[in-house]
Amino acid sequence: MSILEKHKYLETNATALLIGAFAVVTIGGIVEIAPLFYLENTIEKVEGVRPYTPLELTGRDIYIREGCYVCHSQMIRPMRDEVERYGHYSLAAESQYDHPFQWGSKRTGPDLARVGGRYSDEWHIDHLTDPQSVVPESVMPKYGFLANRLIEPEHIADRLSTDAMVGVPYTSEMIELAKADFAAQADPNADTAGLQERYGSAAFPGGKDVVVSNFDRQPGITEMDALIAYLQVLGTMVDFTTFQPDMAR
Repeated sequence: MSILEKHKYLETNATALLIGAFAVVTIGGIVEIAPLFYLENTIEKVEGVRPYTPLELTGRDIYIREGCYVCHSQMIRPMRDEVERYGHYSLAAESQYDHPFQWGSKRTGPDLARVGGRYSDEWHIDHLTDPQSVVPESVMPKYGFLANRLIEPEHIADRLSTDAMVGVPYTSEMIELAKADFAAQADPNADTAGLQERYGSAAFPGGKDVVVSNFDRQPGITEMDALIAYLQVLGTMVDFTTFQPDMAR
């Protein structure tokens, strides 16, 4: 029986096609899954990567709620054009505490994996309020209403507890003091020693201290405060001037 005849037999015999497809999927599944049982960790440990602070985590939830992920990815591929435009290629470890991750598959706007610290808080305020005033060709909708929405950390401890259940290393102290840390990060005049002790470089060697700011330049903590806090941390946890990939893996 020739190859064409064998192919025709598979296409015209439902049982044979089902058995063949099952065999291919089984073999492929074994090849992909079996090695995971022998690896201690599938994500390379990278210094500096930490869980989001309560304010940053709230901003991330707003980012997802408003559908920002539909137009912006957060994954820089290891290709020359991407690295030259956006910065160092993304590491798996940078997304290990993201549930769900924000890699994305479409870019109407630029990738945001390294947007943290690239622009000032004022730039983000202007951009969110009226995107076209900053980038005339932008098709991004206006999000100025976020500055009018005050938020209270009523359920932030529960939010951290939920992430802790799926492996994010929030300690009992972080959860207990979540409300205080939420408020402290948005107030430059607050005592932020505890916030830095829990999330800063002392707690996560190789990383950086938490950025504290009145992000939206208004009294009270708003959704814009939280969103900007989240945007300002993206891509800033790892020091790529000293990062060396683990070539043994």
